[in-house]
Amino acid sequence: MNDSTRPASPREPCEFSVNGEPVAIACAAHVTLLEALREELGLTGTKHGCELGECGACTVLLDGASVLSCLVLAQTCAGRQVETVEGLADGPGLHPLQAAFADLGGSQCGYCTPGMLMSAKQLLAAEPAPDRARIREAIGGNLCRCTGYQQIVDAIAHAAAVMRGEPA
Repeated sequence: MNDSTRPASPREPCEFSVNGEPVAIACAAHVTLLEALREELGLTGTKHGCELGECGACTVLLDGASVLSCLVLAQTCAGRQVETVEGLADGPGLHPLQAAFADLGGSQCGYCTPGMLMSAKQLLAAEPAPDRARIREAIGGNLCRCTGYQQIVDAIAHAAAVMRGEPA
């Protein structure tokens, strides 16, 4: 049986919150959160990297915890809170993490940036004043081929200081 003759997988309704807004989609049981975000909801900031949970490009927050959305089935998100990079800023301005990445060169090609930002957001929510070793540990699941990570660590440390109200 080829793809054109294979019956379509049944689509089931699923309701959850994305970036503070309720959403209702219908998707097959095998659809990942990454696919639902990008294909059903048009939120393409979350990147498709490896589909194996190895690169971190698809990192989002699920109920405040960072997860690899390529490994999470969309149907398991029913009733839960999902935050993507599109929801990072509150209002028209950049979130301090986004501003620091832009100002300090934490983003070069930009492909890993959304996942890095979401991992960093979770870290700073839990630990407002992490040291550089803790920052490196927190982004350890996010692969970056461009920066060598130093600018990313600098940007997260800078954003943490700004978010604590300290001069950076």
